[in-house]
Amino acid sequence: MASPRLLPPMPPTPQAAPADQPAPLQLKLGNITLMPVGFLDATGVWRSKNAGSGIGSNFGSIPFDNAVPGGQLHEFRFSPQNSRFGFRIDGNWKGVQFLNYLEADFLGTAGTNNIGVTNGAFVPRLRLWWVSMRKGGWEVLGGQSWSMFSANRKGISALPGDIFYSQVFDVNYLIGMPWTRQPGFRVLYHGPGDKVTFGLSAENPNQYMGGYGGGGQIVLPAALSAVGGTQLDNGTASFLSTPNPVPDVIAKLAFDPHSRVHFEVGGIAREFKIYNTSTGQANSGKTFSKGGYGGEVNGNFEVAKGLRLISNNQYGDGIGRYFFGNAPDVVVRADGSLSPIHTFTTTDGFEATIQKTLLYFYFGGIYIGKNVAVDANGTSLVGWGYTGSSNGQNRSVNEYTFGINQTLWKSPAYGAINLMLQYEFATRTPWYVAPNALDHASDHTVYFDLRYTLPGGAPSVK
Repeated sequence: MASPRLLPPMPPTPQAAPADQPAPLQLKLGNITLMPVGFLDATGVWRSKNAGSGIGSNFGSIPFDNAVPGGQLHEFRFSPQNSRFGFRIDGNWKGVQFLNYLEADFLGTAGTNNIGVTNGAFVPRLRLWWVSMRKGGWEVLGGQSWSMFSANRKGISALPGDIFYSQVFDVNYLIGMPWTRQPGFRVLYHGPGDKVTFGLSAENPNQYMGGYGGGGQIVLPAALSAVGGTQLDNGTASFLSTPNPVPDVIAKLAFDPHSRVHFEVGGIAREFKIYNTSTGQANSGKTFSKGGYGGEVNGNFEVAKGLRLISNNQYGDGIGRYFFGNAPDVVVRADGSLSPIHTFTTTDGFEATIQKTLLYFYFGGIYIGKNVAVDANGTSLVGWGYTGSSNGQNRSVNEYTFGINQTLWKSPAYGAINLMLQYEFATRTPWYVAPNALDHASDHTVYFDLRYTLPGGAPSVK
């Protein structure tokens, strides 16, 4: 009987840039191998609008041309915040292959203003920390990982190089791309040769009303305004405090019949629940529950040597928070009942590798459905997308972006140096446009980055 294999190693993408052979940074301790992972980024970013969002784009809050002062000023900054550090530990214990992966960056929330005045004291932030155990075709994983609802490049591996989060430099990635990094547990079954993989995961829930990452908020009924921030996440809390009833459950089936083909289908089920805190209403003191559901069809295909086409597509009700919070999950009706918001997203494009150069182009988009209710007074409208709503309640947000990643120098023993350039054009269109008002907002962004990546690659399987 063949020995179980390790999880697939990272492919040679600029996201992970492994070396061609084992590097001196691999430290062997008995039956385990410890390898540092990470890179140093020196980044510059210019935006045509003063969005005030740091080096990541808050797509849902792009300033309008007549906004003051955001629409009248552009912005520029340098930053090292996307630099990453961590390690991976691979080992074998009584025939069980295990992998422990840790990754952090410096995009944490700063407590003082000395980052811009005297010190640049950027705060570390946990991105990933998980452990997986595999024996034969079965694998169990627990910890903080990319959500299984995120599209994969290969199988249903949790390694960053096997996740599709594009090649862009923007640390908030692409609008329309489903992602979050959150705690959870998953069970996987790998078919023969890893050509078919099935996964089931239970992940951290969060019932969300908007307000994070540039996304607009729903308008609550007047008598239920206290629901915001206490029962529904409104994007202002510094920790997760919403009373979620059950975990989000995600299932995925991935097909990898050839190294040039990856195709997957998946689904998600969620549950929302609130308590009617109002007084004097017929439904005060009652609880209301509602389910949310979504599906996805994703794929990437190498149609010619070095040229890969990508298409990832999601549709569902109550899944908005998985798209960088640009769509709320639900609206609340006057009686306290919940209604999930429809969301459709897509990310499409190509990646082309020509010797030491990688070129890419992507289109990303999200459509957020209208969901309107009448307040208890019988005249006021609440929810999302009604006539008279704010221009932060978007109907759609779209992005076109392209870039180049050029390897300047690479050594298996000493690492690699890459130069990266990205141009991004993003637009957003609100549901309601007041008379004589602008009907959309747009922004141009340019990134350039010099990256040094640590040497090393996944340890060989023995």
